[in-house]
Amino acid sequence: MPNAERIISVAEALCEATKVAMERDSKIYVIGEGVTDPKAIFETTRGLLDAFGPKRVIEMPVAENGLTGIAIGSAMMGRKPLMVHQRVDFAMLSLEQLFNNAAKAYYASNGKHSVPLVVRMIIGRGWGQGPAHSQSLESLFASIPGLKVVMPTTAYEAKGQLIAALEDGNPIMFLEHRWVHYVTGHVPTGYYTVPLTSRRVRDGNDVTIVATSYMLFEAMMAADFLAEANISAEIIDLAVLRPLDMTPIMDSVRKTGRLVTADTGFRTLGMGAELVAEVACRDMSCLLAPPVRVGLPDHPTPSSRSLAIGYYRTAIDVFDAAVTTCGVAPQTVATIRERLATKRNALPSDVPTPAFKGPF
Repeated sequence: MPNAERIISVAEALCEATKVAMERDSKIYVIGEGVTDPKAIFETTRGLLDAFGPKRVIEMPVAENGLTGIAIGSAMMGRKPLMVHQRVDFAMLSLEQLFNNAAKAYYASNGKHSVPLVVRMIIGRGWGQGPAHSQSLESLFASIPGLKVVMPTTAYEAKGQLIAALEDGNPIMFLEHRWVHYVTGHVPTGYYTVPLTSRRVRDGNDVTIVATSYMLFEAMMAADFLAEANISAEIIDLAVLRPLDMTPIMDSVRKTGRLVTADTGFRTLGMGAELVAEVACRDMSCLLAPPVRVGLPDHPTPSSRSLAIGYYRTAIDVFDAAVTTCGVAPQTVATIRERLATKRNALPSDVPTPAFKGPF
């Protein structure tokens, strides 16, 4: 793998993926609100306008439903649009187009019309954005047949998954947690793809933790402290929510006998709920203890930082969930949990890094 030691952020990896894909395929173009803005959609579209010009990097007015229709229509005519929403909340105005047109065109036309559309959307917490700008609505999109739903985590996967999505030929919702944008990792130069499927990122024997997006990093932190408590956690990155491949999850749960889901979205009716239901329906006998779901509570996102601390789930919640399903008495791991809480609570509560100053 050439230049494997090169370290860049997820945001830089996404921008690079877009550039190399556009260089390779002239049918690909970028469209959205703010794609040419100096803030560059969290640095993910920087330099694209200079490299490809206004005919392939198209700034649009605030008309989400309209621009989505344009993108879908052009995809059906042979182009490959990469549409960008600065917030998943803005995509709410385009659901009719996505759910009724993009998702159904191939089926309704008996395969005559495909929609090779990738829609990037930013999800997640941060900076007091509040109830209308911080939602994680991945389970909403994952509930629609005809759409694929991808949630990148590391820089290597993000670049390869975006290129793979642009190659795929189906309408793909590509949901990026805004805190993931600042994660760095080894990313090779050039053109490569990463399979659009879930992946095991840590081996373990006592409990399976299936995490989505940013919660993968909270789960990894929790697993380090669980190991100190002699609890071996196996972690699966649920990188693709639809189509949902249960094979690696079932294989893991059959090995460990226990399941924790760590979801960036809501606990109720979220992806964690679907995973628990699927595991129970497929093989209830493999469960040695009731599964535990970690997810957001049933109320809108608060704007106050003090309230946000209690609203968002962290490694502490994942640790507690694993201890519970493993049947370990909390008092026996109290010292380890206290050290985890000290480490986790020392991190910023509402920004991904103390150096971050914007864009918002």
